[in-house]
Amino acid sequence: MAILDVVRFDGLRSRDWLIYKYPSENLVFGTQLIVQEGQAAIFVKGGSVADVFYPGTYTLSTNNLPILNSLVNLPFGGKTPFSAEVYFVNTAVKLDIKWGTIDPIQLIDPKYYVKLRIRAFGQMGLRVSDVFTLFKELIGGMQKNDIVKFDKIKEYYRGILVIKVKSAIADAIITNGISALEISVKLESLSNEVKEKIVPEFEKYGFTVANFYIQSINFPDEDFEKINKILENKAEFEIMGDGRYATKRSFDVYEGAANNQNGVAGAFAAGGIGFGAAMGMGTMMNQTVGNPIHKEDTKECISCKARIPIGSKFCPECGANNSELICECGNKLTRGTKFCPECGKKVE
Repeated sequence: MAILDVVRFDGLRSRDWLIYKYPSENLVFGTQLIVQEGQAAIFVKGGSVADVFYPGTYTLSTNNLPILNSLVNLPFGGKTPFSAEVYFVNTAVKLDIKWGTIDPIQLIDPKYYVKLRIRAFGQMGLRVSDVFTLFKELIGGMQKNDIVKFDKIKEYYRGILVIKVKSAIADAIITNGISALEISVKLESLSNEVKEKIVPEFEKYGFTVANFYIQSINFPDEDFEKINKILENKAEFEIMGDGRYATKRSFDVYEGAANNQNGVAGAFAAGGIGFGAAMGMGTMMNQTVGNPIHKEDTKECISCKARIPIGSKFCPECGANNSELICECGNKLTRGTKFCPECGKKVE
């Protein structure tokens, strides 16, 4: 049985490792133990943690291994051999742990009423704060020379991360009515919210969450195209106004009908317009195109000053009431009149 003079682990070139099991269990009192900065060394006997050593250099003896000594009933002093499992744990902060949702979150955007497939990506930082808890929950069953990396831990916690992230994003979009196009300004508050929810889950396994960030929330280009089309139509609507926009849409439908193999009825059906609505639209267009309204047949809207058909009760441009006011005595009144100038009756 080889006698070990020094037990140490210099780590890996990358800082991706989390736990390393020392390859030999044959130790002797008097062996030197070296624990580097950012490490902790755990001595295990019979599946139980006997002692934990933090950064420093130690000469193993019954004085600094009192628990182990009681377990194996060793005499004091000398180069007495003993066996124990030694694990080195990386206690430095690992800040660049990437995470992301595998399956998209399917939601209806509250502003544009479009079904979106939302994904989220980000980064988090972890640090081992309780090596006893870590051993109890994660280390048991490792083989010699085993190395557990942070990627393995990320796999363990992927489920809880995704659930908490999805919950926070869904709550922001559905409950608070935030559009997916506007949610990027809420990333900081969403990140803090998710961090508060996952901290207790990681503490159960001996970890401290150093930081947590949602770096991006996005959805496929084809979903964005649906919203983009709505935005283009909305801009056209605002520029042209209600009446002109409706007229333009009627021309668009008739143009589609001319190119539709199923004829006019097929075009309206494909566009989701009922037969009655289509006929009404045809009448409107007939008045607009076939029988144009002459200036002498119009009047000026009392609100927006647009020229409207003389018989209109409401302005098709601004919606203002343009119906005539007539007193009970039969006298025509000007809007805003409080008392009839003919009979003196108060205008209701």
